[in-house]
Amino acid sequence: MGTDLKEINDARAILHELLPLVDQAEDKFKNARNWGVVDLLGGGLITDLIKHSQLGSASRITDRISYLLRDLQRELKDIEIPTDYHMNTGGFATFADFVFDGVLADAWMESKIVSSLDQIRLLKQRLLLLQDRLNAMIP
Repeated sequence: MGTDLKEINDARAILHELLPLVDQAEDKFKNARNWGVVDLLGGGLITDLIKHSQLGSASRITDRISYLLRDLQRELKDIEIPTDYHMNTGGFATFADFVFDGVLADAWMESKIVSSLDQIRLLKQRLLLLQDRLNAMIP
């Protein structure tokens, strides 16, 4: 792999910052998913507000994650890292969840939340594998 020790250490430092953010995002998505289930069972405006508050927090965290993933990609040019992570819950899904608040809109929003949760979990697995790879490269 033509990376030197400095690049490996820089990448490890980025991962050290990145992994806790991924955990935080996963927690926010889990909370949003749980509130989404409550919403499906008959929640209302307050439930929607709490759910979308969690999604807003997740969005801010995932913005930082995307930034750090780009940094990580620059450090390890020859290792493929997904740098285009984004949430599947914005835009029309949020609008529909509030305006057309009903079982169909709630179920659609819940599917978007679950998809984002799956993506963040997959990202975490990949980052942990990368971390193991980098740790094995240190003499």
